[in-house]
Amino acid sequence: MDKNTPNQKTKKKEKKPGKIGTFLKETKSEIKKVTWPTFAKVVAQTGVVLAVVVVFMLVLFGIDSGLGALLKLITG
Repeated sequence: MDKNTPNQKTKKKEKKPGKIGTFLKETKSEIKKVTWPTFAKVVAQTGVVLAVVVVFMLVLFGIDSGLGALLKLITG
């Protein structure tokens, strides 16, 4: 065996990040690319979501009440 060729015991492994380390590194890189909304935009969009929820709640309440009243009429 040639003395210039390292054998298995003396050969040092290169430090490679594990799967979790790679994942965290890539995640950090992607988070830096995100364009975050302004506070005013978040508040406005939250208001829209709440308004839509209230409208659907009222529609479903109306349907439920109407069907309940209809059922009472039918069953006496």
